[in-house]
Amino acid sequence: MTLQKSIGRYHVAAQEDRSAPRTRIMIPAQLRASGARAFQTVVNDLSLSGFSATAINRMHLGSICWLTLPGLESLQAEVVWWESGVAGCAFTNLLSPIVHDTILARYRGDGSFRG
Repeated sequence: MTLQKSIGRYHVAAQEDRSAPRTRIMIPAQLRASGARAFQTVVNDLSLSGFSATAINRMHLGSICWLTLPGLESLQAEVVWWESGVAGCAFTNLLSPIVHDTILARYRGDGSFRG
């Protein structure tokens, strides 16, 4: 599948999931822009289709990045906005509701892990 077809499919799916709740949360994580080194970040909110996270260095719109949450494989995403040290990213593949709910169940708003 070409990148354009994949992006097109994502945007259609993301529009369908715009009503999915975007949960405010604080999760310590790592974020890595394509071709760069990973840096420590905090995920500020999370939905099935994306997230926002702190990013002191400018992240360019359309660039590919990877989010690594504790205990999970890296999740590929695309930067859709950057403002005042916060990046908004859209997952390349929507999170499954089970993974989403598991992440939310593990973390409280203060970033504490619930075993």
